[in-house]
Amino acid sequence: MTEFFEFEADFVDALRCIPMQVRCKLDTCGIKLKLSDWNQITLSQRTTLVELPCSTETEIEFYQEYLQKLILEHTGKPASKLPIEPHPPWMDSTTVPPSVQEKAQEIGVTITLQQWEMLTPLQRFALLKLSRPGHENKNFPNAMAEFNLI
Repeated sequence: MTEFFEFEADFVDALRCIPMQVRCKLDTCGIKLKLSDWNQITLSQRTTLVELPCSTETEIEFYQEYLQKLILEHTGKPASKLPIEPHPPWMDSTTVPPSVQEKAQEIGVTITLQQWEMLTPLQRFALLKLSRPGHENKNFPNAMAEFNLI
């Protein structure tokens, strides 16, 4: 299932940036993909990366191999690998990560555990990514509004 967020609307038509659902798949299969590498692959291949499932062990392995092949083919070098979290925080509906809570408090909002539990894993993933320190994170308030947290 392909799911784009409203806060991604300005770039998803041409897939010029890596959408959250693909970023989640990258973290799931342990591949670091640079935006410059993403933009070297064709729109059709980017669309395939959006549509390919990446949940089961077999799907994750296939996704990783397919992406590695694409990156090697287009850049001449393999994509960097990332450690795969055995229990990623976006899959944990029982704890609001401190980075998300801190970022929410910066805009005057507190996320309750009940609200966090109601979010999908992809929504939780998006909030985690958008709350990372050292990033501009201009879409964090937009995501909070889209997810009915403000």
